Amino acid sequence: MSRRRSLDDILESEYVSIGELARITDSRYSTLKYYTEAGLIPFEQPDENLTRRYPRVSSVERIETIKRLKKDGMSITEISDWLLHKD
Repeated sequence: MSRRRSLDDILESEYVSIGELARITDSRYSTLKYYTEAGLIPFEQPDENLTRRYPRVSSVERIETIKRLKKDGMSITEISDWLLHKD
């Protein structure tokens, strides 16, 4: 098991893990996993390695957008459609 990175190290990294993303966005791990599986948060998964790497800046922005849209009453399906037409 790897050592947990400091918040400063995470905030300086280009890529973060889902656990680190949960820490810096104050989101639940299970929620981010659901969003990932729903295709709402893009990630990289090089080769056969099972570790997903999330681009920190764009992922944080995407999560904040999803939170805002959910607060405005949109469903995950509606958010997915909105993001698809936005990108």
